[in-house]
Amino acid sequence: MLWKRNWPWALALCCVASIDVAQAASQLRVVSFGGSVRDAQREAFYRPFREASDVVVVSGSYNGDFGKLRKMQAMQHVSWDVIEVEAPELVRGCEEGLFQPIDASALGDTSSYLPGAIRPCGVGIFVWSMALAYDSKRFGQAPTGWADFWDVQKFPGKRGLRKGAKYNLEFALLADGVPAQQIYARLASEAGVRQAFAKLDQIKADIHWWEAGEEPVRRLRDGSVAMSAAYSGRIATAQDQGDPLQLIWAGSVYDFDYWAIPKGSFNTPQAQAFIRFASQADAQRAFSEQIPYGPIRQDAQAGLDAQRLARLPTAPQNLEQALPMGVEFWIEHGADLEARFEQWASR
Repeated sequence: MLWKRNWPWALALCCVASIDVAQAASQLRVVSFGGSVRDAQREAFYRPFREASDVVVVSGSYNGDFGKLRKMQAMQHVSWDVIEVEAPELVRGCEEGLFQPIDASALGDTSSYLPGAIRPCGVGIFVWSMALAYDSKRFGQAPTGWADFWDVQKFPGKRGLRKGAKYNLEFALLADGVPAQQIYARLASEAGVRQAFAKLDQIKADIHWWEAGEEPVRRLRDGSVAMSAAYSGRIATAQDQGDPLQLIWAGSVYDFDYWAIPKGSFNTPQAQAFIRFASQADAQRAFSEQIPYGPIRQDAQAGLDAQRLARLPTAPQNLEQALPMGVEFWIEHGADLEARFEQWASR
């Protein structure tokens, strides 16, 4: 059965396993953030998709900047078919018309997808988390949450935080006793913002700010920080390498990375088919077996090794203690809060 560009999205997706031999070895350009995540995507998604469809995935990487994409769209020659984007950029790009709408009905039964995994212009790839990490050899008594992170008397040592307002304002309010379900309502008020910055003031002199995701692991290893906010997958990888690092899931913030299809892609039906393929339970399970990020659907967790599951952001006991990222909140308030953070940090 030959693929035709004007077929409906749902029909194109249903035909992933029956691409005609005339389309064999056609190519799909998928662009992600690279690194170990791309390695896992290659094993869990790209190679199995070729076996199912005879479509070769040509993988590339980018830094999340849409400048090149906008230039390609202006020239009406878009060579990227599927790209990985973070949640705020997905929502903004959808509003700007950078991405094509997604027909959720074409993804099959979506009842097992986690809330937030499907957005108007994107489908989740995996769930990641920003959590509290510490060196288990550093303390006689283990910390239990962000209140202990702020307690430099009981748990002495420098603290690592990602430079910026996002995450840190949430963590500050959690440390100050604000319930997780009230965090974004509180931050939407001037009193809540003042409360969060006042809490950050308490440990400002003890903070090592980081920007690259590998920094918390390096600083925990060399002892320059005693605790740090960190991407959970980075800590899990360090644990696999024998580092005595531990994660505290209580008060962690989780979010999705998404697949999106750029407007102007020449391979839209194949891009749609790939996204559906990568979203199925078997592919999601295979990805989490490759790298410790959570699957976007609950049924993908069945069959995972119990020890692997316990280290994922989506393990039930971890997810129930976590705060979903307030994507819409940060889109609305992010620019103002980040500018305010820069002024605060420079004082």
